[in-house]
Amino acid sequence: MTRHRHALACTLALSLLAFTAPDALAYKVFVSNEKENTISVIDSDTLEVVHTIKTGNRPRGIILANEGKWVIVCASDDHKMQVFDTQTYEYVKDLPSGPDPELPILHTSGNPLYVSNEDDNLVTIVDIFKGTIITDVPVGVEPEGMGMSPDGKILVNTSETTNMAHFIDAHTYKNIDNVLVDNRPRVAEFTPDGKQVWVSAEIGGTVTVIDVGTRKVLGKVTFEIQGITKDAIQPVGVRITSDGKKAFVALGPANRVAVVDVATREVEKYLLVGQRVWNLGFTPDQKLLFTTNGTSNDVSVIDVATLRVTKSVRVGRYPWGVVVAPFK
Repeated sequence: MTRHRHALACTLALSLLAFTAPDALAYKVFVSNEKENTISVIDSDTLEVVHTIKTGNRPRGIILANEGKWVIVCASDDHKMQVFDTQTYEYVKDLPSGPDPELPILHTSGNPLYVSNEDDNLVTIVDIFKGTIITDVPVGVEPEGMGMSPDGKILVNTSETTNMAHFIDAHTYKNIDNVLVDNRPRVAEFTPDGKQVWVSAEIGGTVTVIDVGTRKVLGKVTFEIQGITKDAIQPVGVRITSDGKKAFVALGPANRVAVVDVATREVEKYLLVGQRVWNLGFTPDQKLLFTTNGTSNDVSVIDVATLRVTKSVRVGRYPWGVVVAPFK
């Protein structure tokens, strides 16, 4: 073989290898379907559902745990949390909670887990490996949103009926402060530097920005969409990019995701997605953002760099929560 032909053969072989090798940036997108009692698993490369996991009744909040080996979902009507293997999709075990668990969050160290229990006004703290309850923290009426500071020191829980953000010491489990926000707060999201927490208010139609150090309200994000009535603009899910520059806010029946400049708190753009957009989840590289659209039974895929909605993926009935894990 001549040197030229050898080089050409090597080039073709490398090209074939690159074409057939698994995509290192492909992820598994886990979507809890509230009315179908399932989790849909989407391949982020093909953007197709590749598996469906049967769960308990009314799955809602969903997170990763055990270094990405587990996906934990709140089976709200069964008053427990369920653990599944992220690779085999097999059931692993149950974890305890209070009645009607809604949203869980892990400590930054990976354990314990904190879960809001909508029916008993408590945040339950669970050791995920021992499967035992450590303690409960009293909060306001109908607790929902759960946010953990990047340094693992502060947990923020929102109470839908009390209209407060509760600041809890993540180590002593003491409620150290309560901040009044607008009606029906749903999600609490910290900025990457840990200096602010953004709290969405579904009925109030705003996002309240709170200084974590002083617990003072710094301002509010408001929304206005031409042709959409104010009462249809209902902020729920909030996600902030890792560089701290942009926030994405799901606006419920407005069927839009707002793109917000974090520094100015001004809306830059509204993205049209599916019906009753609820929660949001980034891929780990933050190239894609997935939205759960409750009444259109689908997930919208947003290209974060271009701020364009690129596809809709059909899932189960009433998709609620979303979390993304790498393929192994």
